[in-house]
Amino acid sequence: MIAVLGEAVVDLVEQEQQVYRAHPGGSPLNVAVGLGRLGRPTVLHARLGADAFGPMFRRHLAASGVDASGLVAAAEPSTLAVATIGPDGAATYDFWTAGTADWQWTAAELAGVPGPGAIALHTGSMALEVEPGASAIRTLLRRERDRGAVTICYDPNVRLARRGPVEAGGAEVRATVALSDLVKVSADDLAWLHPDRDPQEVALRWVGGGGPALVVVTLGAAGAVAVTTGGVHRQVPAPPVDVVDTVGAGDAFMSGLLDALAATGALGAGSRRALAGLTPADLDDLLAHACLVAAVTCTRAGADPPTRADLDAAARSA
Repeated sequence: MIAVLGEAVVDLVEQEQQVYRAHPGGSPLNVAVGLGRLGRPTVLHARLGADAFGPMFRRHLAASGVDASGLVAAAEPSTLAVATIGPDGAATYDFWTAGTADWQWTAAELAGVPGPGAIALHTGSMALEVEPGASAIRTLLRRERDRGAVTICYDPNVRLARRGPVEAGGAEVRATVALSDLVKVSADDLAWLHPDRDPQEVALRWVGGGGPALVVVTLGAAGAVAVTTGGVHRQVPAPPVDVVDTVGAGDAFMSGLLDALAATGALGAGSRRALAGLTPADLDDLLAHACLVAAVTCTRAGADPPTRADLDAAARSA
């Protein structure tokens, strides 16, 4: 079982001028949905708001095969994200987060996370940016890092921190990187965190700093690069596709990466050694799988990751 912890956000996507449609979103939720559609046993730990959007999230998760036992029925309202799609298919967001359900985690609610049978705990995005929940989740990650029973996976997916000074946001990201076994980060996030450094240079520094054993940097249409503490450094291009939009592409990549790592047995207790020992051929296969999952998602509107059957069909037609 892969446990995913974080926000479930209502994406209000502009359909035409001043007309919006509500979609279930949020980076952690998207990752859980992507894993569920690939047939990978997954549980989402999220706080669902006490409003009309709660049932929408539950239906979406159930349809994708995600275990709902980790969901908390919260008294607060849902978080909103207003998404505008540009001519290039890229989305920009405005967020309404004050007093919403996603950030109000208590120690009691997190006590049972990641739960029995979990081999990995994935988190990231705004869940690690908004207090008081961010501090509560970092406390959980420190506990799990000491316990060593699950692979800790982190995707910064920096959103709100960009509104403040990079020094403060960067310190929070680096603190969480240090607690992680596996980090997936976009070149765009690294350009904000370290504008004067090459993304691959930052990845090499992170794996050499006593934190993650594997760092993967997504490069958009250029694919992705991976580096390990074992000294392996590989890059794989993205398959060419007709892009509808890029909403959820990074989350789909994360789902594909975790799915492939679970298939190799590299997640769970002792995963740091397994991740460090990945061969060049292993990394090529992992990156190619994750890039294909993301590419298929880009051919669809919104965060709509593929099922295993969709992925197999895309692989046959490539």
